[in-house]
Amino acid sequence: MILKSRDGLRGRIATAGAGLSVWANAHWKWLTFLIWVVIAVWFVVVRWPAIQWLVLSDTDDNIRYVQVKDWLAGQGWFDLRQYRLDPPGGANIHWSRLVDLPLAGLILFFRAFFDGALADRLACAIAPLLPLLLLMWSLGFIARRLTEGEESAGWGWIIAVLAPLAAQMGLGMFAPMRIDHHGWQLALAVTMLAGLVDRSWLRGGVVAGVSSALSITIGMEMVVYLAAGGALIALRWVFREGAGRRMLPYALSLGGATSLLFLVFASYDNRQMVCDAISPIWVAIFAAASAGMTLLALLPPRIGRLRGWPMRLGAGALVGGAVAAFAWMNWPQCLSGPYQISPELQRLWLANIREAKPITAQARNVVVPLLALPVAGLVSLVVALWMSRRDSERLWAWATVGLMMLFSSALLFWQLRAGPAAQLLAIPAAAWGIYAALKTLIYARPAWRIAGAVALALLGVILFAYPLYPEANRLWGMASGVPSPVQAKSKLPTRQQRINKANGRCRTLPALQVLDQLPSATIFTMVDLGPRLLATTHHSALAGPYHRNGKAILDIHAAFDGQPEGFRAIAARHGATYLLICPDFPEGTVYQARSPRGFYAQLMRGEIPKWLTPVTLKTGLTMPYTLYRITYSAPPGKKAP
Repeated sequence: MILKSRDGLRGRIATAGAGLSVWANAHWKWLTFLIWVVIAVWFVVVRWPAIQWLVLSDTDDNIRYVQVKDWLAGQGWFDLRQYRLDPPGGANIHWSRLVDLPLAGLILFFRAFFDGALADRLACAIAPLLPLLLLMWSLGFIARRLTEGEESAGWGWIIAVLAPLAAQMGLGMFAPMRIDHHGWQLALAVTMLAGLVDRSWLRGGVVAGVSSALSITIGMEMVVYLAAGGALIALRWVFREGAGRRMLPYALSLGGATSLLFLVFASYDNRQMVCDAISPIWVAIFAAASAGMTLLALLPPRIGRLRGWPMRLGAGALVGGAVAAFAWMNWPQCLSGPYQISPELQRLWLANIREAKPITAQARNVVVPLLALPVAGLVSLVVALWMSRRDSERLWAWATVGLMMLFSSALLFWQLRAGPAAQLLAIPAAAWGIYAALKTLIYARPAWRIAGAVALALLGVILFAYPLYPEANRLWGMASGVPSPVQAKSKLPTRQQRINKANGRCRTLPALQVLDQLPSATIFTMVDLGPRLLATTHHSALAGPYHRNGKAILDIHAAFDGQPEGFRAIAARHGATYLLICPDFPEGTVYQARSPRGFYAQLMRGEIPKWLTPVTLKTGLTMPYTLYRITYSAPPGKKAP
């Protein structure tokens, strides 16, 4: 009787669980939205100190904030020049207004209820969380698509929806205050992948085409992923007769949306023949590609000898070659890279950016957590392909997801900046594998359950605890004033600790706002500090880390690498009134190592020329930087800057 009652209880539990699973799958979009709300609230609460102090840690976030504020203050829709960088001409910023729209809308909304400063902070906190919702919906859709036809597909999609919390590098692009465009582009890349695997050929083609066009309008950083997605649609047409039904709406929506978005969002500077942003060049290239794919899709599938995949492959290669030849003959400069920077700028500036280096040049505490999701996804992919070998539709979906995952992971060996995409595109496969492992463990023998639980716990440590360990130590030291276990190993701060401290303190709002005691002026400072100076004060700077302003960047490098009089001549040419120096700032260490006898290195040794006068500001804080007034000797009849 006892055994029968237990079996009956298990049966009722299983029935209730199955019913709940069916209900959850039927309402998965609303459940995902509720999960996103919880994550968003948690993010805002945890990051509130950063929100309160307007901690825009990345240079692009600071310039995005300044650009939106300038637009709301009256700057033109198509005018994206930043006139406080190297005034009066300003800096040519290669972005579009598309990502400005949600941030500006949130600022205007919150200004109806709060003062301007708090409204701006709340807008900067919530704006990056909007693309996170799009990302979670897309991941849930892909996960559900990959499990179609499986017996008791169950709750696997929830693991995919929650998995971005384990993608530390990818999740950072959606954190409060991360207001630049990377989160939107990553979310749109995953949305494009959702369109590629959608069983509805019309909806999938339109979603893939429009999301690609939106990403191109935001920036060209994801163009290789978008091109890979288009190539996968073309390959499906080659190997699957009748697959042109998806390629046709994709081609039409990609070409049409790109042209329309160019007219609406391209700035005055981007209406020139430039390679690094949506421009007439890219509109023409994508129009040619769309026309070629449309032509292929409209070919009758059984016309003549085109009924076989080898002939379709030949026709596709012919069209692809024609598009490539069209691009190369007209704009060969774009094939060497979108930035079009000088070799000198590449050597002095871009080569020192960490994210532009491959994963093989990174530290272990970066590599291990970064590769955890892609490796888990790869293992799951192999198993899923084998299990789907008799289901052609599901096999195509898995092959599409797998190829995009492998492509994004391979790009890590080119540049570390591919890390967020590699993590996020691996989530559908990894989530399926984790859920399949959990289902297997439930019915496994006790010994296998223990072994599987240990393996999953180890994976969790790698995904969560390992990358958070240095951050937890840093936060512990800041909150308690007690040296963390890492810091306690040495009483003297290491060089890297001094750099991290200078990088943080010199960017803080309390430290920089003090500069507003002075009348607005142009301040000569390091390239990476310029955008933060604009976001927190009313002053101007010479440059930010933006490749179209290579001349101003090179002038700063030449000024700090050269001799004192050379610095003063460059500062005079740019109309700089003050010099702001932050000891141990990361960029400054490059000047010291490269030019130990240069002007910056002399300043760090305390060799201050007479024409630099220290400026004292009224504050109760100990300033992390030193501010000097630059004195010029003006020729007779001319006024010095």
